[in-house]
Amino acid sequence: MSVVAPGTRWYNAVWRWHFYAGLFCIPFVVWLALTGTIYLWRPQVEALLDRPYDRLPVAAAGRVTTAAEQVAAAVRAVPGSTLHHYVLPDAPGQAVRVLVATAAGDRRVYVDPQSLAILHIATEDRRPFNVLMRLHGELLAGTIGSYLVEIAACWAIVMLLTGLYLWWPRGRSGLAGLVYPRLRGGRRVFWRDIHAVAGLWVSVCALGLIVTGLPWAAAWGRYLGEVRAVTGTDQGPVDWTIGGKPPAPTRDPLPSAHDGQRATPAPGPHDGHLAMPAASASTAPGDLARVVATVRPLRLAPPVLIAPPTRPGAPWAATSDTADRPRRATVQVDGATGRLLGRLDFADRHWIDRTIGYGIAAHEGALFGLANQLLGTLTALLLIVLAVSGAIMWWRRRPHARLGAPPALSHPRFGAGLGAAIVLLGLAMPLFGATLIAVLILERTTRHASTVRRWLGLRAVA
Repeated sequence: MSVVAPGTRWYNAVWRWHFYAGLFCIPFVVWLALTGTIYLWRPQVEALLDRPYDRLPVAAAGRVTTAAEQVAAAVRAVPGSTLHHYVLPDAPGQAVRVLVATAAGDRRVYVDPQSLAILHIATEDRRPFNVLMRLHGELLAGTIGSYLVEIAACWAIVMLLTGLYLWWPRGRSGLAGLVYPRLRGGRRVFWRDIHAVAGLWVSVCALGLIVTGLPWAAAWGRYLGEVRAVTGTDQGPVDWTIGGKPPAPTRDPLPSAHDGQRATPAPGPHDGHLAMPAASASTAPGDLARVVATVRPLRLAPPVLIAPPTRPGAPWAATSDTADRPRRATVQVDGATGRLLGRLDFADRHWIDRTIGYGIAAHEGALFGLANQLLGTLTALLLIVLAVSGAIMWWRRRPHARLGAPPALSHPRFGAGLGAAIVLLGLAMPLFGATLIAVLILERTTRHASTVRRWLGLRAVA
């Protein structure tokens, strides 16, 4: 029986879990990093794509049509449609965007505000960044894809935490190989250092990206909703999708702007984009003009989406859909009088919603401008370096006809701290706990399959 140095059993167990987590996560990490990097630059790319519709000639004496006329032109252009959202124009010379609802989903109609000419009609869920969003969060596979991405995200957290433990210097001196790579130690040392150093520098930001992405996930998002319902911390509808679908609408009121009364909220900006929207109620002539006149001086952060009432007597809603979520606000207006009925600002939301809102804004690169986009891009690139260097090390070192996992030691030492950490991670991320149990069961069921255990590296070494 060989002699095992103090701490080796624990170190070896961590190494094995780091290996398994990394091997599973590598393709997901690369995919999410690439698609996420493209999404970070959405404002700039969409500005280029929409450039032909944002530089229209403005005639000096030309008559600017009314919002109602623009909506009517958009509805005529898509037979059988109804108004879903009117996007408040930001500047002269910009085409008006009108989202109309159909049985097959929303259409975005670009209308010339002077001539009422239809410049372009786009299917909303097929716009490039809406497709990219589903590629990033669901792999274009719906709920199953969301589950797969969530499992990969949970194990990526395990990969990063175990990687930090393996990186931790033990009796080493100097910073070479710890905070910067050694370039003259041969290929083996080079790839080891690239992997370790990239993991060190990316770990904090990568953990932040993963954690802030969990509220969108199908299982974790619903899990959070259930926990909040049990603890009484839910406060009205959230303003992010869960598993690619908008949250169920509620009738929680908005704070009133007058007399301490409260108004009933209308659908949020994303309601109906991923499901068939409810038909809007018929509106009286002049309602939209009065709503626009009330909303425009409020200077909500663009884009501002104005939604008609969904039932007679209900108010209109105007919602800021800016990616910088701390700047978002929703107001309700009486279409008949133009009176402001209620307003909900980001600061009025529950602290949990505000915390998640800050996280989502940072995740999408919108919280602190260009610096946020650059930091997110650098994080994604380092994650790709981490994944690729790990794959190269595994491929170069793996034995013939073996998976190449670190050998399992008999009776590894697991302290109470490790057990508590695993339980906490399992409670915080249920899919991690479920898949961990599945892996442990798999190891048990292959106890007598010597060939499989040898290939997986499960033959215990004393």
